[in-house]
Amino acid sequence: MERVLKDDAVEEKGERARMAAFVGAMAIADLVKTTLGPKGMDKILQSTGRGRSVTVTNDGATILKSLHIDSPAAKVLVDISKVQDDEVGDGTTSVVVLAGELLREAEKLVNMKIHPMTIIAGYRMAVECARNALLERTMDNKENIDKFKSDLMNIAMTTLSSKILSQDKEYFAELAVDAVLRLKGSTNLEAIQILKKPGGSLKDSFLDEGFILDKKIGLGQPKRIENAKILVANTAMDTDKVKIYGARVRVDSMAKVAEIEAAEKQKMREKVQKIIGHGINCFVNRQLIYNFPEELFADAGILAIEHADFEGIERLALVTGGDIASTFDNPESVKLGHCKVIEEIMIGEDKLIHFSGVEMGQACTIVLRGASEHVLDEAERSLHDALCVLSQTVNDTRVLFGGGWPEMVMAKAVDDLARKTPGKKSHAIDAFSRALQAIPTIIADNAGLDSAELISQLRAEHHKENCTAGIDVITGSVGDMQKRGISEAFKVKQAILLSATEAAEMILRVDEIITCAPRRREDRM
Repeated sequence: MERVLKDDAVEEKGERARMAAFVGAMAIADLVKTTLGPKGMDKILQSTGRGRSVTVTNDGATILKSLHIDSPAAKVLVDISKVQDDEVGDGTTSVVVLAGELLREAEKLVNMKIHPMTIIAGYRMAVECARNALLERTMDNKENIDKFKSDLMNIAMTTLSSKILSQDKEYFAELAVDAVLRLKGSTNLEAIQILKKPGGSLKDSFLDEGFILDKKIGLGQPKRIENAKILVANTAMDTDKVKIYGARVRVDSMAKVAEIEAAEKQKMREKVQKIIGHGINCFVNRQLIYNFPEELFADAGILAIEHADFEGIERLALVTGGDIASTFDNPESVKLGHCKVIEEIMIGEDKLIHFSGVEMGQACTIVLRGASEHVLDEAERSLHDALCVLSQTVNDTRVLFGGGWPEMVMAKAVDDLARKTPGKKSHAIDAFSRALQAIPTIIADNAGLDSAELISQLRAEHHKENCTAGIDVITGSVGDMQKRGISEAFKVKQAILLSATEAAEMILRVDEIITCAPRRREDRM
């Protein structure tokens, strides 16, 4: 029989393909499994590129993003963790672990000769049931502002407790809640700027209203301006000298060169006059500003800041309510930014420029201090997760308890459904409830506790009415989640449940993997 595919193409069919898909996905789940929960461990990721940069992280999405994976099924799991990170910010590890557990259970069922489509149908029923069980048990305190704020604090502390910031989680939870409540319900985290400054300890971090730009103020310029009118620009301010490289000018005497220089200077002076003509007292440019225009600005009493990085510029324009300008011919069409005070502040050894009383009232800056770059990077990721979850919770105010409580609630509901369902589907529904219980099991395992004992105690507790029991990792027993104040956002749990099931379904449907032949290089002789 003629081969349909090219010579080097690889084709795996039936059982082998399914095995390959399952094994790849489960390997990825096992990789991030140990980072789950308050006692989860961190991973060091070392790149092979220049500088061999090292990342120390606990964040599922960051770990998976940095891996170069060959297995196609594993890529599906990496994708869901990325989407979870973009969508709700937290739960990136849980979503991968849950999908991996669902596949592990599905593998047993496939070996019992149950068709994948039957398993998928069972999983579909189980997801509906689990989601409804969660919906019935959510709490919503949006009417009572104090209660809602304590809910937000609990959610932030729960999110941070599995990260590097867990030692000072009350402090950072307060920072995050303050920052998010300023946004007044928008999920645009652009307005919250996170500045990292090595030195000091994590406890020295603070929240500052307004905007901080990591630049120094030029020589001979005012160090403090009140009621600032700011022009944010992206334009070349370095054309007052003749550039030697690449410029060819034929002249018959040195006097002519001087004339050309004078003309260049005149051009520059006109440009500066145009900029001053906008009636501003602060000029922020993305590109560099040479000494000559800087002198002109200083003479006019204008604060000129050069080389503000692009993110800084965009955020500054957003926060002060101005536009980024690059031509200055018609001043009336340019929108200027406004703020009450611009001054120079010191953080550690560095001088920075602080814009306070900005147009966009919700803007603020969180300054992180820490022992080293790695600590700061990880602290920023942790804080970013907390901010994402909080900003989503402000919109969708439903809250659940944490610590394995939601998984047990769902598992119990799904169990009851399995008992009522006739046919082979009931096996799949049963498997779904076992997969859900795997999450509290792993949280307990990571803390070095006896998971089998704890989970069976927890299951017994959950058969009582309105139970709030979950795993208390600190005391190593079954604890009351309401008293411990361990809460999670409903939106995060729902996203984990739906994404994990859909990913598991997708991998279950596979019965053939075809790897294309690599392209050959023709001999170019």
